[in-house]
Amino acid sequence: MIERLVIIDSADPASFYGVNNSNMQLIRNLFPKLRIAARGQVIKVIGEEKETAEFEQAIHRMEQYCVRHNSLTDDAIIEAARGETPRDVKTHDGMIIFGINGKPISARNANQQRMVDSFNRNDLTFALGPAGTGKTYIAIALAVKALKNKEARRIILSRPAVEAGEKLGFLPGDMKDKIDPYLQPLYDALEDMIPQAKLKEYMETNVIQIAPLAFMRGRTLNDAIIVLDEAQNTTTHQIKMFLTRLGMNAKMIVTGDVTQIDLPRSTQSGLIHVLKVLKGVPGIGRIDYDRKDIVRHPLVQRIVDAYDRYDRSPEVIADGEAADDGVRPESQD
Repeated sequence: MIERLVIIDSADPASFYGVNNSNMQLIRNLFPKLRIAARGQVIKVIGEEKETAEFEQAIHRMEQYCVRHNSLTDDAIIEAARGETPRDVKTHDGMIIFGINGKPISARNANQQRMVDSFNRNDLTFALGPAGTGKTYIAIALAVKALKNKEARRIILSRPAVEAGEKLGFLPGDMKDKIDPYLQPLYDALEDMIPQAKLKEYMETNVIQIAPLAFMRGRTLNDAIIVLDEAQNTTTHQIKMFLTRLGMNAKMIVTGDVTQIDLPRSTQSGLIHVLKVLKGVPGIGRIDYDRKDIVRHPLVQRIVDAYDRYDRSPEVIADGEAADDGVRPESQD
């Protein structure tokens, strides 16, 4: 009889062991001759040398499946225990990655699929369109997929910390506490795709970095997937600074909605400006979402339609509020 320690260092333990350790109970049933105890990332097994070696190999097959799918199914456990490589879940062409609990994250419409294709072909992709079209979510899914496939060593997510009616200084806490609310949509997407323990590890080791746009100055970003969200709120200088951070073996995705600019009225949107500057430059993709691509609550599409009708009304156009050059006139009040 020997004792062997098997380390689960890639998969999330909560996903691997299952709800109420249900997966471990099945594993014990499949290896009745072994004494098995699990805690954290370590599984201790006692038994004959040959059987414990086979157990270790089976556990690593299960672990690889769990890393790919963010879950471990009964079928995968049984196949791994038999000495087989667990079969992957059948997916369709639009599947990007498996989210938490094995939920597939896929392109849900033609423009989301175009965004996936553009990311694969180009080093810089612009994704433009109204709220609720999934631009940011798909961008982060593509970044997480590249990280899991070892196509990049890190993910860098950024947003301009521009106030949308509220004043930053009135938020409680230090600078990090003040900035974090602006970055919360990025955290929300990551939490859908990476188990909590693994996400915490990635954040602590800077494999995933989330930072305001101002923190990008002076950096060269190599071996990374870089996402700039809410780019309509960058100035012309900020977006130029951001785009020139692109390093070797790196890709960028820039998302924005030119109908939701929160900059001061006299400041030109960097996103609108850069789209004109880079028009026709090779290696850059552009996806234009529209209202039909909204994948949130159906009411969101009706709200966007209502604002669009209002912006196109004769009174608004006469007031200059529907100007398309990214610079809003000062109020006449």
